[in-house]
Amino acid sequence: MTISVGQPLPDATLIQMGPNGAESVSVHAKAKGRKVVIFAVPGAFTPTCHSAHVPSFIRTKDGFAAKGVDEIICISVNDPFVMKAWGESTGAANAGITMLADADSSFTKAMGLAFDAPPVGLLARSKRYALYAEDGVVKALHLEESPGTCEISGGEALLKAI
Repeated sequence: MTISVGQPLPDATLIQMGPNGAESVSVHAKAKGRKVVIFAVPGAFTPTCHSAHVPSFIRTKDGFAAKGVDEIICISVNDPFVMKAWGESTGAANAGITMLADADSSFTKAMGLAFDAPPVGLLARSKRYALYAEDGVVKALHLEESPGTCEISGGEALLKAI
């Protein structure tokens, strides 16, 4: 079942690269008592994700901060080494966007947002979406119909919705 507005985020352990290597990150710990934006992409370094989705959140980071958002988190079904390199490559890391790996796609599956595209080598990947949550409860969810488009899930569209 796909997550919807009003539901709590499922808990999962994601991975990020820290100063001492890979670190486990609890979704619930990130969201508890905070306002967070989470956007997910089908894959790091893929065309729309790289040239449209991540840049839209870099551009809107200050606007989200002005609305009280504590953290912007990017999630992809990739390994933490790829997410670190991608964050550095796009400037997301310098902008303060948290890059988290859902290596086994457990969070993506719990959200009900996994899809497969075998012809391009994407298996158990995340549909493209952006959400806003307060204290772990989804308040706005923008889910793209096609993984190759970034319109309603871009930073500007979500910023207008909150």
